[in-house]
Amino acid sequence: MAKTIIVTGASSGIGAATALKFLTEGWNVALLARRLDKLQALAKDHKNALPVVCDVTDEASVIAAFAQTADHFGKIDALFNNAGIFPVSGRFDELTLESWQSSVDVNLTGMFLCAREAFRHMAATGGRIINNGSISAVTPRANSAAYTATKHAITGLTKSISLDGRDLDICCGQIDIGNARTELVENLIKNAGGPMETMDVADAANGVFHMACLPPDTNVLSMTIMANKMPFVGRG
Repeated sequence: MAKTIIVTGASSGIGAATALKFLTEGWNVALLARRLDKLQALAKDHKNALPVVCDVTDEASVIAAFAQTADHFGKIDALFNNAGIFPVSGRFDELTLESWQSSVDVNLTGMFLCAREAFRHMAATGGRIINNGSISAVTPRANSAAYTATKHAITGLTKSISLDGRDLDICCGQIDIGNARTELVENLIKNAGGPMETMDVADAANGVFHMACLPPDTNVLSMTIMANKMPFVGRG
């Protein structure tokens, strides 16, 4: 029987690439995002795909999406907790409460709601939750306090879920991705006004797939996958 994974933020970028990777590898994939048209376009020609409209910031929407997935495929084996936003950048004293709150709502509360619902479904059968942390969970860019704070919080959330899931055979790990070529990164490059080292988004998807395919007695608690020449390691 094919395994089932839920991918949030599946309509574009890393989420879309990851969903397609799992679909081509024969997994059942529930693609969650707010735009049904984009999800349907990605699911086209894949009988093992289930497009589901979901707002990760809305508790009722998340509960319904996970229930729909479980009803359709039988159970939920894995979650790629990926949905996130990068708000308008600016110096810390220019950060608005609205921008801060929107980051917390999507990047932290949204991930909490999805992870909690996955955990509930996996409690009887085991499973795996993979949180998209970002390299900003370790080292921030300037002018990104809201985004960075939420991604640092995901590290604590990941460790807590990992501990709470041990007795239930629920593994939880975090993948920190650096400069995969997506629309979000392309916009960062434009705003930076200069070149930026990037990597193929498919390689990030391959990293998620590796984590998801490990046996239940093995967990990658933290993986960093990055463009090799990006200025993340070392000193200038």
